[in-house]
This record gives sequence, structure tokens and C-alpha cells, in this order.
Amino acid sequence: STGRRGRRGQRGAGASGWKLSEEAACREDMSRFCPKHTWTNNLAVLECLQDRREESEIAPDCNHLLWNYKLNLTTDPKFESVATEVCKSTIAEIKECNEEERGRGYLVSCLVDHRANVSDYQCNQYVTKMTSIVFSDYRLICGFMDKCRDDINRLRCGSVNVGHKDVHSQGEVISCLEKALVKEAEQQDRSRPIREECQRAILRVAELSSDDFHLDRHLYFSCRDDRERFCQNTQAGEGKVYKCLFNHKFEEAMSEKCRDALTTRQKLISQDYRVSYSLAKACKTDLRKQRCSLDTNLPRAREARLSYLLLCLEAAVHRGRPVSGECQGEMLDYRRMLMEDFSLSPEIVLHCRAEIEGHCSGLHRKGRTLHCLMRIGRGDRSAALQTLIQSVDPGADYRIDRALNEACESVIQTACKHIHNGDPMILSCLMEHLYTEKMVEDCEHRLLELQYFISRDWKLDPVLYRKCQGDAARLCHTHGWNETSELMPPGAVFSCLYRHAYRSEEQGRRLSRDCKVEVQRILHQRALDVKLDPKLQKLCMTDLGKWCSEKTDAGQELECLQDHLEDLVSACREVVGNLTELESEDIQIDALLIRACEAVTQAHCHDVADIQIDTGDLMECLVQNKHQKEMNDKCSVGVTHFQLVQMKDFRFSYKFKMACKEDVLRLCPNIKKKVDVVICLSTTVKNDTLQEVREQRVSLKCRKQLRVEELEMVPRFTNPGNMIECLKEQKKQLSQRCHQRIFRLQEVEMTDPELDYQLMRVCKQMIKRFCTDADARSLLQCLKQNKNSELMDPKCKQMITKRQITQNTDYRLNPVLRKACRADIPKFCQSILNKVTEESELEGQVIGCLKLKYADQRLSPDCEDQIRVILQESALDYRLDPQLQVHCTDEISRLCAEEAAAQEQTGQVEECLKVNLLKIKQEACKKEVLNMLKESKADIFVDPVLHTACALDLKHHCAAITPGRGRQMSCLMEALQDKRVRLQPECKKRLQDRIDMWSYAAKVAPAEGFSDLAVQVMTSPSKNYILLMIALSVCVLFLVGLLCGRITKQVTRELKDR
Repeated sequence: STGRRGRRGQRGAGASGWKLSEEAACREDMSRFCPKHTWTNNLAVLECLQDRREESEIAPDCNHLLWNYKLNLTTDPKFESVATEVCKSTIAEIKECNEEERGRGYLVSCLVDHRANVSDYQCNQYVTKMTSIVFSDYRLICGFMDKCRDDINRLRCGSVNVGHKDVHSQGEVISCLEKALVKEAEQQDRSRPIREECQRAILRVAELSSDDFHLDRHLYFSCRDDRERFCQNTQAGEGKVYKCLFNHKFEEAMSEKCRDALTTRQKLISQDYRVSYSLAKACKTDLRKQRCSLDTNLPRAREARLSYLLLCLEAAVHRGRPVSGECQGEMLDYRRMLMEDFSLSPEIVLHCRAEIEGHCSGLHRKGRTLHCLMRIGRGDRSAALQTLIQSVDPGADYRIDRALNEACESVIQTACKHIHNGDPMILSCLMEHLYTEKMVEDCEHRLLELQYFISRDWKLDPVLYRKCQGDAARLCHTHGWNETSELMPPGAVFSCLYRHAYRSEEQGRRLSRDCKVEVQRILHQRALDVKLDPKLQKLCMTDLGKWCSEKTDAGQELECLQDHLEDLVSACREVVGNLTELESEDIQIDALLIRACEAVTQAHCHDVADIQIDTGDLMECLVQNKHQKEMNDKCSVGVTHFQLVQMKDFRFSYKFKMACKEDVLRLCPNIKKKVDVVICLSTTVKNDTLQEVREQRVSLKCRKQLRVEELEMVPRFTNPGNMIECLKEQKKQLSQRCHQRIFRLQEVEMTDPELDYQLMRVCKQMIKRFCTDADARSLLQCLKQNKNSELMDPKCKQMITKRQITQNTDYRLNPVLRKACRADIPKFCQSILNKVTEESELEGQVIGCLKLKYADQRLSPDCEDQIRVILQESALDYRLDPQLQVHCTDEISRLCAEEAAAQEQTGQVEECLKVNLLKIKQEACKKEVLNMLKESKADIFVDPVLHTACALDLKHHCAAITPGRGRQMSCLMEALQDKRVRLQPECKKRLQDRIDMWSYAAKVAPAEGFSDLAVQVMTSPSKNYILLMIALSVCVLFLVGLLCGRITKQVTRELKDR
């Protein structure tokens, strides 16, 4: 009997029985809105009237009649009986519906809830019809009114009394609650939240209406015209109309009312992915397989959020796990949706409200607001943006970012056309063309805004993640981190990867080849802009503002930080130092420099540029080819900048660091600057060489590399001009610190002349002519020996003279002298050494001291030979005698200006001072000239004027006499006194002048003690005569004493006899 009543009820609702069209209350409205062929079917009439246009009113009595009819359909046991009969097998399969209490209308609502599981055709048709009836009015949805009554009243979303509002307003009630729900998530103050059970009911209603947009009454009425305009041919069901409307949401022709309704729907999807029918259906199996579990009791739980679903499934895709193509397609659509409209992410609306209102208003469409936020919302406020970027994963497919896609379309078509559309490498290709002619400004901005966030999570670069996940697990222990864990330190994994990327085999475990290539790619991209390096940008924010606020062009910020390395705070200095150290090993990390140097690299350095492991070879090659025609200004400036930066820390020179790191730690532990390290190690090598130690303290491999660094060091300074040479010439006017540096540099250059860039440059041809067989460290000595050759280039000769002047200012700058006189200097000149510090120069005092001892004939043979050479050289050129320069500058200007102005110095200034000895007013200068006279008595070669005048006489009369110790001078004096010998007139005249000068010198500067007297006698040209007189005097005294002794003895005897 129940079945028969159900069938009669069904017929009553269909062609026979009671008809809505027969009711007077609705007859007029029905004739206005409904086609005649529907009048015989109650459900068709009901659907027609409730789907009419919003502005078309129906009579209140008809509205009330429809309400009662729908209420009867859902609650009348007769209709429940129909459901029981039509859906008998389905009810048996669905446990929840089978257990529902009969007679209260719950069975029909339960079937509506589970309609996705209804497979029987007849039952499905029945439930579909009933669904449209149930969803036409929130009061008909089972339990909804009970759960949300208080919230409806509190939020003033509508009346719960029957008949107070028409059929359209009932959809508005649900819309009002949905808007309140999404707004609540976007507000910080949740003092009066929607109750949890009502929240679940709202999301459940949204989920149940997800397949057919007719069921979302507010959206249906808001978008009816837009549906006809954009989605006319889209079949209703399975959420297809929703998706079609979503795709046209930002079209100009889209009505604002529909756009708002669609946005609310999308916001609900972002809170619970099941509100999207197509996404929930397509990814149901994959969610289960990938264990992206759901708690059915908590629809708004984290696992139900769209972002969690996307993160979980994207991680599976990145790891190579199978995710169906249908599900991936749906994910792509919703990732694009989130990227296009920032308002779908409640965290962004909540945390970025001020930025949106202040900077990004009016940019709502096509993802422009989001890019505006990316540009300004960095630092601590970027957490919400970072979460969104992680969810949508634009690195996997650039097309997800519509703003980027549109801005970069022309660049992709030209520069990246060889890459398949949608390939993750498109972004990498765009980065490679950043700051090139092919890049357009808008694309550049959008790209950097996105890369800022991608660079902060290594998983957002799918190629890097795929190639390096094994290495990360093996070397960085990432296997313990959950894919979506917020506890993973930002940037920690990539930092770990790049530390291992440049390890040598001796240093331990390294990255796989594929992973290293990807790490290098990322490093090259990050070098384009400091903002792409998270650690650098975070730690150096203050320093960037302080030192580099005006350096805004590509690559300038990092260069600026490197220029101010000593001024940076310690944390920033460390990270900039580490990056620069990495660049020294692989300069290709500096993509802008490599791009600028492409021409010279192809022409001269292609063999080292193609090697995967750089180890500094490419930069070395670029330095060597700085003066080639292919070298442009940008490349030259970049190479010079890197050379100057390398001087700040020895670690910035990879080969030097690898060869000498242990030696530096052992011998120069507290020194970092490369110049100081090189000087420290060079000084150690020099001292060990001078002391002839058995085993050098600096290792052999370091000594070899040290020589390379010494050769390269000076040209780096001299590139803009003769800067170092200028500093050398103005040494006395420099600050103490700079003076010390220049002196140390000169010390190194004198030890190894090859490091003297100016000398090697000016005398290049002369070295080839005279010194091809000379040892590298003896080049200056060789050039000095050939200085007066007729074939010597005048410029080179001038440079040699400069170096001789430098050497004579301090014995430490003359390594040959230093070695020869290492015993004599402390023995005779210790008092001078005690007066000065190690850092100050001696101004020729020690060499002056040794000259005096040479005249006294008290030096060791090796030291005497070296001092003789210095005396001979300085006798020809007064500038080589620093003490004479110091004390006689004014006298030379007054008495010998013409001689001093001569281009060729042949001893004329010294001769002028000797001749004008009586006219010299300054005592210090007079003393220096007297010393010269004293020195000339010891060796005729020290007196070039006298030696030139007496050259023939020396050959004829003194050829057998060994030079030195005044022997040849004594020979000439004896010849002058011997009337049988006829000397050359010029020689005779000069000798007589010298005798007069020596006599004057003896009067002016008498011997200060017995030793000085003995020295004067021994060095006197009348030495034999003086010695004879002294011997005769001693003999006379002896005889007198003997005679007096005998007389005294005789007197004493006589006294005793008495």
C-alpha cells in the first residue's frame, strides 16, 4: 500500500492529480513566465517560477503556495515513500541514509547529500529534481536552519519566518553567511565568530551545490546573463559552468555582481577544496594514494584547505610519484586562480591590508596586485606571500602567473622559443636574458618579483628539486623534514648544497654532477640581484641602505658591498665574503661580468671557459687579456673591480688560498688582507733565503703560487696609470700607514724585480737585449751593470737610476748588500738601528755608516765589494747618495744648480761641492762632502773626475797595483812626488787639488781618537813617509831611553860602593 501511495503522489507531482497550474494564486504568474508544455508538470512549473529573473515579481500568495508545496515535497511521508521505492537499492548501499529516521523528511536530504554516490539512473534523476527544490530555499536544507538560526539573526542575513521574503531572498541568506565566513578569515579580530557547526553547514551547502551552479541560488541569479554571454555552450553539471565563469572572471564584459559572487565561491574553495566538484572528483584517488588525509569531522581543518592539497600533491609530483593527469590539470587551474586574485588568500588580505590600500589599490585584476605586493611586501611581512607562492608553485609552470605570462610573452617568443611551452626551464631562460637587449622592462620587474620568493624555497625550483633531492637527503639530512613543514629553516637546504658543490675530493663528499650543474645555475641567477640571495638580503639590509642606496643598477649593489667590505657589520661581511670567495673559484657565478666579457672570452679564453670546474682560471685569463682589442669598458671595469676586491682577503684568490691556506694560518694567523699576507709570506721566504736555513718555513706549493701572486699584484694597482710609481716618488708626503705599505711593496719588488711592473714594462726590450740569461731575481743587478752601455734605452736607464736611488735609501731594499753585510751592519751600525723602528725608513744612514767603515778599511771583503759598487755609482750621480741629498739640497741649488740640471750625471755635482767646500755654509752638508773626500782617498774609483783624468797614468805606472784600500791612490801620489815620473797635466792638476782638499779636511775634521788617527795615516798618500818618520822617532826614543838607563845604573852602583 505504501508503494501505491508513493506512485499516486509521484503521479500527482507529474501529469495527473493535483496541478499547480490549477491554483488561482499562481495561474497568472505561470502564464507570464512558463511555457505551456510545462503546465502539466508540477516540478517543471516549480523550476520555471523559481528560476525566473530577479526583477520579475510573483504574487505573494503564489510565493507562499510554492513554499508550502516544496516543504511538503521534502517532508511529506508520501514523497519519502516515493524516494524509498525509487532509490531502494541506493538507500541500502548508503549506510547513513538507511539509518535515517523515517517520516521527518531526513531521508530525501540524506540522498541529496550523497547524490554523488547515486549510481541508479532513476534514483539519480529523482534526487537531481529534489536537489533543485531543496536548494531553492535554505529553510528546506535538512538541519541548516537549526544550526545557523542564531548566526542568521546576529548577522542579520534574513528572516526565518515563512513568507516574509520571496524565493530569491532565500539564496541571499546563504550568500550572506558565506560572505561572513570568508570575511571572518580575513580579519584579525574574531571576537564574535560564526559557530563551528554553522561553519560546517555553510561549507557543506557549498560543497553540495558544487556540481550544478543552479544550486547556488545567489550565484545563479547574479551570473545568469554572464552565463549566457560567456558559457552559453557549456553544459550544466560537474561544476563546468563554475569553471567557465571563473575563467572569464576578469573579462571587461563580466558584471561586477557576478564577479563578486564568483570571488566568494573561490574563497570558499580556498578554505575547503571540496567546494570545487571537479577538483575533489579528479584528485580523490590521488589524495588517498599520497596520504593527503582528511578529517571528515573538521571540514575547515588544515588538511581541507586548498593550499594544503596543492602543497601535498605538488610535493608528490616533484618527487616523481604518480599523480593522474586529470588531477594535475585541475591543480593547474586552481594554482592559476590563486595567483590571479590575491583576495582568495585570507592571510594576504589579513596581513597585507595596509600595503594593498596604500600602494596596490586599483590593480586587482590578472595578478597585478599580487605582484605589487611582491615588490613592496618583503622582509618579515612576506610570510603570507611566501606561503601563497609555495601553494601555487609558479616555478613549475610560468603560465600560472598570468601577470608574468603577459609581460614576458614577447621575450619567451624570441629568446626562449626553443623551450617547450610550460617547461620549468622557461623561467631559467628568462633569468639568463635578464638585463639583456631581448628583455623588456615590464617582464624584468615581474620576473624579479617572482624570483625573490622562489629563491627562498629550493622546492619552488622543480628542476633543482628533482636533480638534488637525493643529494639533499644524503648530505643535508632533509629526509626527516616533512614536505609541508614550516619548521624547515629557510634557505638552509640550498646553503648546504652549494657548500658541497665546490668541495674537492680531498675535502670529502661532493654533489652529483647533475645537482652541481643546477646549483651553479641558481648561483648564476642569484648574482644578478642581491634580493635573490635571501641570506645576503636579510643580513645586509642595513648596510645596503647605508652604503649602497644610490647603487640601483644591475649588479651594482653586490659590487658596492664588496667595495665597503671592511665597513660592513660582521654578519653581512661574512656572507659577502663567502659569496666573493665562491666567485673566486667560479667567476661564472657573476653572470653580468661574464656577459660583458663574452667577446674577449670567446677570442682568448674559450678553452678555460668551457671547463665545468673553473678554479679561477677564467678570471686569470681575463686579467691577462685586459688590454686586448675585444676588451670593452664594462668588462674591463668588472675585471678591475674583482682584482681590487681580491686584495681585501687572501681567500678571494682561489689558487692562492688552496696553495697557502695552511702556511697563512701558521705564519700569518691574524692577517686577512691579501697584500699583507703576500708581504708576510714573501718576507718569511726572503728571511729564510738570506739566513740560508736548511728548510724553508713556507711550503713549496705555496712558494710557487706566491710568486704568481707577487707578479700579478702590482699591475692591478697600476691599471689606471702610474699610481704606484707616483706614490713611490711622493713617499715622504704619504700618511704613515700608506708609507709603510709602499715600503713593504718596494721591499718585495727589490727581492724579485719581476714584480716591479714599471721596471718590467719600461725595460722590457733591454732585458731581452742584455739579461736573457740572467736569473729572474738578478734582473735589476744585470740592468745596473749595463746601464751605461751605448745601446741602453734612455727611458730604461732613467728607470734603473730611480731604482738605484730607492735601494740606497735603505739597506733593506738592497738584498745583495743586505746579505753581504749581514755581519757588518750590527757590528758597526747598531746605534743607528736602535734609534729607528722596524716600520720607519733609514734614509741611507746605515749605508752611510758602512761607507765610513769602508774608508777606514774595516769591512768584511764581501761587504767591502758591495759598498765599493755603491760608492762608485753614487760618485757619478749625487742623487744616489740619500744623505747628501738630505743635507745638501740647498747648497746644491745655490752653488751647483747648473751641474745638477744636466741630463747626464757624471759626478759633476760632487766635484762642484768639493771645489766649493770653503763656500758651504751648512755644517751637515760640509761634513757629507768631507766624508766624500775621505772615501775618495780609500779608492780612486770613488772619485770619477780624478779617475778619468788619471786613467792613462794608472795604466802606465800602477797597472800592477791591486785596486782598493787606497793602494792605487798611494801609487799615484808617489808618482807625483817622484821627479823621474811625468804624469799627465790634467792628472797632475787634479791630484794637487785633492791633496789641498785632504789637507783642509784634516784641519777641519781632525782625528777624533787613536783609531781615526791610525786610519788617516794608513789611508794617507804619504803613508810611507809618515811611517818612516814614526819609526825613526821610536828608534830615537829607544836609544835615549837606553842611554839614560845605563847612566842611571852606573850612578846607583857608585852610591852602593860608598
